[in-house]
Amino acid sequence: MFDRELMLMLLEGTRDTLYMTLLSTLFGYILGLPLGIVLTVTDREGIRPNAVIYKILDFIVNLARSIPFLILLILVIPVTRFIVGKTYGSSATVVPLVIAAAPFIARMVESSLKEVDQGVVEAAVSMGAGTGTIIWKVLLAEARTSLLVGVTIALGTILGYSAMAGVVGGGGLGDIAIRYGYYRYQTDIMLLTLVVLVALVQIMQGIGTMLSKKLDRRRA
Repeated sequence: MFDRELMLMLLEGTRDTLYMTLLSTLFGYILGLPLGIVLTVTDREGIRPNAVIYKILDFIVNLARSIPFLILLILVIPVTRFIVGKTYGSSATVVPLVIAAAPFIARMVESSLKEVDQGVVEAAVSMGAGTGTIIWKVLLAEARTSLLVGVTIALGTILGYSAMAGVVGGGGLGDIAIRYGYYRYQTDIMLLTLVVLVALVQIMQGIGTMLSKKLDRRRA
């Protein structure tokens, strides 16, 4: 069961899973963070209310989040092929992962920013602070602990999505579990991949919790 070939396969699967998860989270935040900020700013109670922009972005985010990931994998195959040149493997899986992660991250960012005390925001506005200053030095600064917790949640969610991608040859631990654990009825391999996936989530959760406690000024 624990032969060298199996261990190498699991190590390679873990590497591919981490590659997909971390890269997708990075690009997901590159797209989702600005989107979440705009949703917060243009909301009815935001610092620059704009009903038209908010409703359009709100609809897009809700629509994207309502599509199950396995269906999304199939829907974006043409986009994946155009960007990566193929529709299988860990690099190809990053494309649908980013598309699925961005609206999810945007909504978490919006929720975190709306937790900021409105009194602090109003004080900044009364002092003549510009929109950019309020976003950077008030909203993002005050919500940094919540935002970091959101990163941890996003990593765990995207890790789960990457495992689902194994159904269509997405690579990583999910692909190993499907190819060997399901199609070849090797339950031991499926259980091993499950243990590794759970361990990865726990490690990410632990790191995120530790960092959030250090950044939380209320614990200083």
